Amino acid sequence: MTMATERDLGRPVTVEPASFPETVWTEKVTIIDLIPRSVAMIGLLVIVLTLWWSVHHFQIVSRIILPSPQEVAADIIFVGKNLLSGGYMLAALWITTKEILFGFAIAIAIGFTLGVIVGETSFGERALLPYLVAIDTMPKVAFAPLFLAWLGFGIGSKVALAAFIATFPIVVGTAAGLHASDENARMMFKSLGATRWQTLFQMKIPTGLPHIFTGLKIGAVGVMAGAITAEFLGGGKGLGELIRVAASQLQTPRVFSLILYLSALGYLLFWLVVFAERRIVFWHRSTVAGIETRH
Repeated sequence: MTMATERDLGRPVTVEPASFPETVWTEKVTIIDLIPRSVAMIGLLVIVLTLWWSVHHFQIVSRIILPSPQEVAADIIFVGKNLLSGGYMLAALWITTKEILFGFAIAIAIGFTLGVIVGETSFGERALLPYLVAIDTMPKVAFAPLFLAWLGFGIGSKVALAAFIATFPIVVGTAAGLHASDENARMMFKSLGATRWQTLFQMKIPTGLPHIFTGLKIGAVGVMAGAITAEFLGGGKGLGELIRVAASQLQTPRVFSLILYLSALGYLLFWLVVFAERRIVFWHRSTVAGIETRH
């Protein structure tokens, strides 16, 4: 600060701003952050397998219920050979795949339609949405016996339950996406004389695609649960039926190996949706499986 002298009386006093040391905020980096992702995943897998082997070796859990990692690995190889040779497991895998794909396609059609109705119309928001929320809060797996009674023990009941479970995330994602458009963009389209359909297809849907794909990714996970749950109740010929039979015969290594192959199938469907999102919504940045990517 500059002190005023006698000659400076009556003149404005110049005050220099106090200088403070500039504070730079940096994110604290831990040792875990320095470990490559692949190394961290392999390390976690080794820890899990070691704990699994220890529980089996010291018989903390009965060996009949919990097989060893070696037994599961041997059965994974057996199932893989059966699939590659075109055995009965390949036919079961194809049936489960059809149930999942048909169910997901139906869920996309119904979910997107209902999402547009809810997001675009007062009737959908005021009258239809409360019923959808009420149904969504119900344990949807409990509807499996009803679908089996209505549609029989064939592939139809499995497809119906898979679509039923996967529909609601798509409805929510679509409706949220339609509401995500900017108000200024809406006013601009309205001032340009765009019709409601033009605004929907040229502005609202493209803007809401990130939300829509979020619903699709959640639905891709749920459709697997619906198909397998329906197969557990009997009458199916897919991998879920093979798991049920193996569990009834206490063939736990077979149960584990088939579950892993089902996980691979669900993971493949999930990443197909992610691939489509990256190709279509190329301007959007999202986090998928812990990896931040810019599409």
